[in-house]
Order: sequence, then C-alpha cells, then structure tokens
Amino acid sequence: MSVQPGWYVDPADTETRRYWDGEGWLGAPIPVDATPPDGPPPPEPPPAPVGPAEPATPAPRDAVTAAPGWPPQQGPPPGYGPQQGPPPGYGPQPGHGPGWGPQAGPPGWGPQTGPPGWGPQAGPPGWGPQAGPPGWGPQTSHPGWPGRPPEPRPHGHRLAGYGRRLAARVIDFGLVFALNVVVNGWFVWRWAQEWAPYWQEVFRRAARGDTSAEGLPLPSEQSNSLLVAILLIATALWLAYEVPAMAAGGQTVGKRMMRIRAVPIAADQPLGIRRALSRWSTLGLPTLLWYCAGLGLVLQLVDALSPLFDHPLRMALHDKRAQTVVVEVPNRPDSAPSNDRNQPPGDTP
Repeated sequence: MSVQPGWYVDPADTETRRYWDGEGWLGAPIPVDATPPDGPPPPEPPPAPVGPAEPATPAPRDAVTAAPGWPPQQGPPPGYGPQQGPPPGYGPQPGHGPGWGPQAGPPGWGPQTGPPGWGPQAGPPGWGPQAGPPGWGPQTSHPGWPGRPPEPRPHGHRLAGYGRRLAARVIDFGLVFALNVVVNGWFVWRWAQEWAPYWQEVFRRAARGDTSAEGLPLPSEQSNSLLVAILLIATALWLAYEVPAMAAGGQTVGKRMMRIRAVPIAADQPLGIRRALSRWSTLGLPTLLWYCAGLGLVLQLVDALSPLFDHPLRMALHDKRAQTVVVEVPNRPDSAPSNDRNQPPGDTP
C-alpha cells in the first residue's frame, strides 16, 4: 500500500493534521480546521547534543560513607585489608573479596557508564519519536501489548473483522447461487444429462470391481459448450449483483446485513463504477477459469484468505488492486466521526 505525500488527519489525534511524506510523519501537528501549507513543514532544528555524564568525584579516603542500609563507619570483615574498597558506586570503606582494590571495577567499565554503544537517553536503533505508517499514532502502544502500535482507523472507522467479512461473502454467494438456479438452471440440467450415462457406467463397473475405462460412454461435444455457457452466465450474474451496489454505497446485501462497507483509502466517499469493477474483477473473473481444472477456484480461495495475512489494514488482493479498505458501519448515523465532514478527498491516509 502506498499513500501519496500530503497533509492528512492524524488517526491518533483526529483534532490535528500532520504531513505524511510517503514513509513517515514529518513536523509538528496543526489544528484540523487550519489551512495547511502547500508543501511539507519546515524542518525542525536538530536537538542539542547530549554529552556524556561527568564521572563522579571519588569521596575522600577518610570520609564516613557507606552503601544504603549499611551502618555508619562499618569496616570490612576480618581478614581483609584495611583500605580495600568495592566496585564503583559503593562507599570507599566497606570491603569485598580479595583482589578488589579501592575504586577498582570490572575492566572497561568506568563510573556511571553503561554498555558500549549506549549513550544517555539513547533508545534502540531505528526508533524515532514520530516514526510509523499512516494511521499509527506516535509513541503509542496497543493496550496490553507493550510496544505494539494501535490498530489504524481509516477515516475514523474501525476496520471490519475477518469474521464479518466472511459472513457477508457467504450471504452474497447464497444470493448469487439462487439467481443461478433461476437463470442458469436449464443449462446445468442439460450439462448433467450429457454426463449422466458416463457416471452411471462408472458406478456400475465400480460395484462389480471393474476399474477399466474402455468402452465408457463419453458425453458429446455439446457438453463443453454448455459448460462455457454456464460459467459465462454465472459470471455475468455475479457482476450484475455486486458492481452497481458497491459503486453506489460500498455495500452488497451481505455487507449491509453485517454492517460493514468498502471505502477508498484516499477519502470516505462512494467507490464509483471504475473502482467497484476493478475490485470485483480480481475475485469474480477467475470464475471463468473453473473450466481449467478448477484453477479459478484456487485463485478465488487465495484472494478470500489474503486479509488474514495483511497488516495493518487487512486488505484482500481485490482491495489492494482497487485501493479500498473494509470498515465497520456505526450503529447510528450520528455516531460517525464529525471531523471528516468538511475535509477534501485525501485528508486521511
């Protein structure tokens, strides 16, 4: 998925806009009702370098200091030298085992230093304070999952779950199948009649234990023409059922029943005929390839399962081609987000 650079509503704070350069957010946010500049915001001044902390000055040898919880002026246990000290950060008088001199620490470790390569206030490499894809708020995490960004909300709506999308598709397939029973039923009956003698003989021989294929009554050439007609009619019925409804409101009967709809990534608006046709053709046209050993059915199955492996927008292959996402429909019309009503197309990535 690629989103063009521009000023968009920040999904993490819908009261502000930020500039998206195609890979990450730039600059500081501005109020959502303010007129954005023509180009990207001016670069922010680099932060002042933070130098290493000054090493702690060792306390005088005769000072009365000790680690927290130690009694004052407590000396080393019997058998230790009179001036042997602990590693850095402890007082000079409490002692440790043999070989530890005063102010001596492990090799390479100075006072108040961390592991090599880690400076003060340094985080893991590659993590900036404002990095993230469109729809992900800066420096936020998913509740209960440390470090995991929140789920994006295209145009302020929740993404539709896979269960709802699958249920809507099953409802639509049932309605298209009912249309085929009415319109395509005669062609299917004629095709079955062509193949009936062949399968009856196969089952008769199987009952006798005969596995030979010689002398089986093959169907006529008309069976191939009938199959092509069946697939063409089925594809046309699916096209007529889905494309006009999706172009007008982003919802078929199944999507309306499951309260989900498809919207363009660029703006919360109807899909239009061109986008709806592009979206349907990726999933619907492979129906014509059922003739080729079921290849079309395999392609449609891959497309149907693809949202399970797409993150974070759960886009199927037909969504990627048409640049659409499927979102939930609010329970009440007035519960839809109000900050998008005056936005031009492309305000939200």
